[in-house]
Amino acid sequence: MNKPKIIVLTGPTAVGKTSASIGLAKAIGGEIISADSMQVYRHMDIGSAKITPEEMDGVKHHLIDVLDPSEAFNVVTFQQMAKAAMKEIYAAGHIPIVVGGTGFYIQALLYDIDFTEETDATRYREELEALAISRGKEYLYEQLQAVDPKGAAAIHPNNVKRVIRALEYYRNTGGKISEHNEASHQKESPYDFTYFVLDMERDKLYERIDKRVDLMIEQGLVDEVKALASMGATRDMVSMQGLGYKEILDYLDGKIGLEEAIYRIKRDSRHFAKRQLTWFRRERDVTWIHKEDFDMEEARILDYMLTKLP
Repeated sequence: MNKPKIIVLTGPTAVGKTSASIGLAKAIGGEIISADSMQVYRHMDIGSAKITPEEMDGVKHHLIDVLDPSEAFNVVTFQQMAKAAMKEIYAAGHIPIVVGGTGFYIQALLYDIDFTEETDATRYREELEALAISRGKEYLYEQLQAVDPKGAAAIHPNNVKRVIRALEYYRNTGGKISEHNEASHQKESPYDFTYFVLDMERDKLYERIDKRVDLMIEQGLVDEVKALASMGATRDMVSMQGLGYKEILDYLDGKIGLEEAIYRIKRDSRHFAKRQLTWFRRERDVTWIHKEDFDMEEARILDYMLTKLP
């Protein structure tokens, strides 16, 4: 039985996924599903580097601007929404192209990993969130290290959302998230997929990240966060945990100066890019595209991707 086809185009933040994805979609008659944990939110355009209608160039996009900032977005929600989008795309006779930098979401979709058993522990999750506030995220991370050292090693201590998810998994199942992830990694995908990872020389990537952050400030990131706050968005919302938003909130709350906020956004964005690349290196059946090998030329990169499609 033929498996449905799906294409993944990913890579670290600021590597140039947007323009590459549009070229690919136009070449093969594809529709794009965003695998980005921030672009899913309305009113969060500048800080998420959200694709504009002009950049879409007529290519249909899914999972962009579909949630309010007050709504939670997690891997289970992503899977449900992405599968619904894929059904629609297949019905139209098109190919889904999953584009974004959230490797965990992409893996969950590609291998149809079941996380639904984690959605029933709302009270326990709230307890852990309260502990993160009262005792600090380091305390929570130490709890995970005690029950699943291997799982903890794969998660950054600042990624409270994933630390909580791992602790929830342990509480709900008695198993370790690291073992769950390893078992999931051995799963065969229900899709016939082609998985591209864009990459570039580290110094160039970091330079692009810094320029992007400067551009966000010029475009009005501070005013965007002010507007979100006036709508009732608060720092405990999942949406406001995003890079760029929490730092500007700290500035608006008088905790740090604007220069410090900008410095932190750049620094943490570079760290985030590094973690993204570490994740993608662990993935199976991946085609790496080092942009320098193509002299950074979009047309040559597109031609190469087309040769790799079945």
